[in-house]
Amino acid sequence: MNSRNFPLTYKAAGVDIDAGDALVERIAPAAKATARPGTDASLGGFGGLFDLKAAGFADPVLVASTDGVGTKLKLAIAAKRFDSIGQDLVAMCVNDLVVQGAEPLFFLDYFATAALNVDEAAQVIDGIARACKACGCALIGGETAEMPGMYARGDFDLAGFAVGAVERGAILPKRNTMRAGDVLIGVASSGLHSNGFSLVRKILETATVPLDATAPFTDQSLADVLLIPTKLYVRSALAAIATGGVKGLAHITGSGIPGNVPRVLPETLDAAVDLSTWRLPGVFSWLQKEANIAEAEMVTTFNCGVGLIVVADCERAEEVIAAFGNAGEQTFMIGSLIENDGHEPKVRFSGRLE
Repeated sequence: MNSRNFPLTYKAAGVDIDAGDALVERIAPAAKATARPGTDASLGGFGGLFDLKAAGFADPVLVASTDGVGTKLKLAIAAKRFDSIGQDLVAMCVNDLVVQGAEPLFFLDYFATAALNVDEAAQVIDGIARACKACGCALIGGETAEMPGMYARGDFDLAGFAVGAVERGAILPKRNTMRAGDVLIGVASSGLHSNGFSLVRKILETATVPLDATAPFTDQSLADVLLIPTKLYVRSALAAIATGGVKGLAHITGSGIPGNVPRVLPETLDAAVDLSTWRLPGVFSWLQKEANIAEAEMVTTFNCGVGLIVVADCERAEEVIAAFGNAGEQTFMIGSLIENDGHEPKVRFSGRLE
């Protein structure tokens, strides 16, 4: 026989429906501000709607991506910095769309936590909305889940889902047009972006600089530097693509340059990359010295200051560089394509990280 003399409720079990409703009400204006042709970006329905015809495409192919922020979230939670992590989430998804030539159309988020803190969640989702607006992508919905017992108190997790479209004849990469001599252009990252943070957190366990102290290579705190959000490459990449000189784009995320550049190459070509053609930003140099990280480990774990790599027609490279520059991006001529033995494409490095 049940000895309880009081009725149980969902709230007593750890799920507060009223808090969820309060969050939806609070973030609705931010979501509405992301509206674009094809959607009104309203929240509250069972699914988000998008009118592809209204977006102006003639013969579109849809491109979808999903990603998270990884253990960078642990640093954001430890530092109580919730305003920029939303951009990380959006960028990790939409950058994967634009490298295939696609314009991001809409975004959905998934926010899961043990117990919903409306203020913290609102900061995260406001950041998501700002990032969506910055790249012309509508935030059309999402899900907030309270799961006591699944997460530790104070923890949360994020996942993002983005859909874009590209006209059928404009899909990237254009492997059949790539030739030996095509140039490789690196586009600067804003910092670590959202990769390698399990190693970063391991380094911080024995680091000589606390998270809230000023970093030895800048006047910002170490937390500020590590939590700089992932750069949104959508507008600059689309402008470069419009020049007609871009044959391929690689988003440099997990597995670094050697793991991502071959994904856009034909079997007959390798990428020759000179590591001495750009300066290693201070945060990467500090991490490398702090943990005595080998160069091969650096380039396969971190972006090392290059968040996007462009395969460009050698005769159109200056136009491509100008397009990125006009969009405020810093670029480096980092190498070229070379012939291989017809097996799997790979990256051949020369020079040293400096």
